[in-house]
Amino acid sequence: MALKVIGSGLGRTGTLSLKLALEQLGFGPCHHMIEVFKRPESMALWVAAGEGRADWEALLGEFQAMVDYPGCRFWRELMDVYPDAKVLHSTRDPDTWFESTQATIFAPGSIADAPPDPVKPFMQMVTGDFDGRIHDRDLMLERYRRHEADVIATVPKDRLLVYPVGSGWEPLCAFLGVPVPETPYPSENSRAQFQDRVRQGRMPGP
Repeated sequence: MALKVIGSGLGRTGTLSLKLALEQLGFGPCHHMIEVFKRPESMALWVAAGEGRADWEALLGEFQAMVDYPGCRFWRELMDVYPDAKVLHSTRDPDTWFESTQATIFAPGSIADAPPDPVKPFMQMVTGDFDGRIHDRDLMLERYRRHEADVIATVPKDRLLVYPVGSGWEPLCAFLGVPVPETPYPSENSRAQFQDRVRQGRMPGP
């Protein structure tokens, strides 16, 4: 199975809701960080991808779409591997994004902030674009803006949708060429929902 949708948006840009939306629209299964936690053996393959030794068939061969970490780090490579795939760039206000990361995926004591040894190489790969400085507001905002600018400057316009959080079904369905569902757009993994999962000891996804 070849990817049809490449998500280039970073975690905490509505990616879990987007995963569910894409699957509802027929672009499933959709890879998301939660798939890595379900299959921890895949972490070594993602680390290898970060070292330039990607086996995309092993990592994404069963998926039609990909959003969130760790796949969003490899949007350039995936564009070349899957030349017919469209690029979906989920986004939000940078300051709001930073605050959300600090309360959830990059919170002090989180698995990204203090990874246990078995997952340390994987989490270091995931956060590599931030040089390990995930609490440095200025650096994080600069890297967020640079990432977005790179995507917009690189991806052909007919292949790209910049998709702000809260945009709903219409622009997404128009971009993918599918009908708009009658059901509401999914709303999952808010900051409160994420923190509730942590309190319950369930591994949340971005």
